[in-house]
Amino acid sequence: MNREGYVGILRRVKTPADVRGLSTAQAVQLAAEIRTFLVKNVAITGGHLGPNLGVVELTIALHQVFDSPRDTIVFDTGHQAYVHKLLTGRSDFSSLRQREGLSGYPSRQESEHDVVENSHASTALSWADGIARGYRLRGGPNRHVVAVIGDGALTGGMAWEALNNIAAVKDHPLVVVINDNGRSYAPTIGGLAHHLDTLRTTRGYENFLDWGKKTLKRGGSPGRLAYEALHGLKKGLRDVVMPLGMFEDLGLKYMGPIDGHDIVAVARALRRAKDFGGPVLVHVITEKGRGYTPAEKDTADRFHGIGPIHPETGLPIAPSRFGWTSVFSDEIVKIGRERDDVVAVTAAMLRPVGLAAFADEFPDRVMDVGIAEQHAITSAAGMSFAGVHPVVALYATFLNRAFDQVLMDAALHRAGVTIVLDRAGVTGDDGPSHNGMWDMALLGVVPGLRLAAPRDEATLRAALREAVSVEDRPTVVRYPKGPVGPALPAIDIVNGVDVLGRWQAKEYRGEAANRDAAAAEERPRVLLIGIGAMAVTAVTAAEDLAAEGVDVTVVSPTWVLPVAGGLLDLIADYSIVLSVEDGVVDQGIGERISAAATRAGFTGTFVCRGLASEFIEHSTRVQILTDQRLLPADLADEVRRAAEVEAN
Repeated sequence: MNREGYVGILRRVKTPADVRGLSTAQAVQLAAEIRTFLVKNVAITGGHLGPNLGVVELTIALHQVFDSPRDTIVFDTGHQAYVHKLLTGRSDFSSLRQREGLSGYPSRQESEHDVVENSHASTALSWADGIARGYRLRGGPNRHVVAVIGDGALTGGMAWEALNNIAAVKDHPLVVVINDNGRSYAPTIGGLAHHLDTLRTTRGYENFLDWGKKTLKRGGSPGRLAYEALHGLKKGLRDVVMPLGMFEDLGLKYMGPIDGHDIVAVARALRRAKDFGGPVLVHVITEKGRGYTPAEKDTADRFHGIGPIHPETGLPIAPSRFGWTSVFSDEIVKIGRERDDVVAVTAAMLRPVGLAAFADEFPDRVMDVGIAEQHAITSAAGMSFAGVHPVVALYATFLNRAFDQVLMDAALHRAGVTIVLDRAGVTGDDGPSHNGMWDMALLGVVPGLRLAAPRDEATLRAALREAVSVEDRPTVVRYPKGPVGPALPAIDIVNGVDVLGRWQAKEYRGEAANRDAAAAEERPRVLLIGIGAMAVTAVTAAEDLAAEGVDVTVVSPTWVLPVAGGLLDLIADYSIVLSVEDGVVDQGIGERISAAATRAGFTGTFVCRGLASEFIEHSTRVQILTDQRLLPADLADEVRRAAEVEAN
């Protein structure tokens, strides 16, 4: 067990029952110990530090009031559940987000206290609504459901669909806790944010009470009357469940706003909400990064998710290498300078997707829609109709949520929209929900859509420029997480397809040297197709095969959807073709190329390699590629097996 920072009261807390037995002073001390633990441990492994520092007292209060797992607590988004893990007996953070270590999100495999692996935002309220309805229908002992949702996640439309339905069932034993820190990955935007700002800052009874106190000190009778009247109402106004504003319009009862770092106040509010007997919304104000000076002073939200850092300063131990996101960030700014019709759209992730520099230079040409990918795509289609070219930058995993909008709003209407997918393919340590492995298979069914999978810096820059030049259909540019690999310039272009290398079989020694020309002609001719970041893997595999006497060529088409006719013409000259991609192999790019080649008359062997259609647990990229048999040696083995089959 990792004991770093694991002292005092925290050492004795192994179950939520231990939390419920603490005095107020002990709970406050526990909060301080948890913050020390998180900073010291997450500094070593990396992870979501800022969100968890902000919910320490809130999570302690939740476990003081509710009886998990009998009562169900659902976190949205789940990266704020580290404190919950600690209070439910998971104290070994030494391998957080590493293979066989703790997940960075709630995980049913880890604990009965975890219900939803909730790393896609805005879903917790729907989960909570369904669980509460199920409990009511099944009858039995009274069980409560709590959904903890950030103000950022409330910008997602699914959350409001859920709230609409939650409010319709008056005896729902359901408590919605809004963890309001004014941020998601970035400052929360939109009408909801303004409304919460108003609730945060407009506490009329308290302002009037303060005025009464001051006037009373000066001997003013109006002040005395105001003070006496409001003092009597103070308890009711602050603590009694009451409706407010747009939440009242929905039919929800509202409590707050409450200082989320006051354990006593939060616990008191949660108890009243629990006892109410119907759906209640508890509005809690917290500070992201609370108690850690570097995070409190940070304005760029660098501590939302971090790599290993020096805990004393918050500075990274190893500076980030130049990555794919940085290339996009640089190139989109250059394009923006050349074309004033190019605008950028982000879904609450301005900095993570590399649009901060564009926003700094062109603040009027950036739209942050909040956690609302569906709205982002359809709004972009509308902007295209109005004569501008929107570039929508998302994590690849989050495009899954907006597939219908890509299909029916962008593609059906032939909208000139460019979608840039960061963290496509294998992402690793964020776990199964964040691997951006579904995009190419999903988008392959969209009529007219063009998709590019660049292999290096130069092809990313070129693909982005070509994408924004297309005005009669949606275009997609996808690239992986992490540093950019080596430059892979084309040595030739055949039928419009980049050829990365040709390796002729080396002369055999001994008996092989005496083979006649006819026998040499029978050696299989192998074509490797490297899709995107897997092109370098294909090149390495080709070098290994060539050393064994195999004639092999490697190509890497940047634009992979739709399948280019030139690639099909090239394939016809080979007897064995192998494609490799970092997306799901089923219905992936390789299978589409194979099907098109077969229709064009190809009769050789076509091998498709990619990720299995399964949820891949958190590991490093190398570990995942090893498990999936997507290393160069694995590709070479596939070619050898295919050659043996052909020979027989």
